[in-house]
Amino acid sequence: MKYLLFVCLPAGAEDARPFDGATARLRPPDDATTVRVEDDEVLLSDGPFTGDDAYVTAVDLVEADDLDEAIALAARHSCLVRGGPVEVRPVWE
Repeated sequence: MKYLLFVCLPAGAEDARPFDGATARLRPPDDATTVRVEDDEVLLSDGPFTGDDAYVTAVDLVEADDLDEAIALAARHSCLVRGGPVEVRPVWE
């Protein structure tokens, strides 16, 4: 099964160091555009979809046998030394 790891940093944290492995880095949250649809109308807003306390800075797509293995991979992610969480989310296949 595939899992997506959302690598997050605390708001205001320095994001200058490169990530290990095949992590796909993202541009800063100020460069994000959030898309929503309400009553068939497409609504755009500048900025990330997350709150102000953290933001998604990179993503990893990993293969794991189950959620426990995906969590173990996330727990060993190199970004954890930066103080941010890693959200683990299954991918629809």
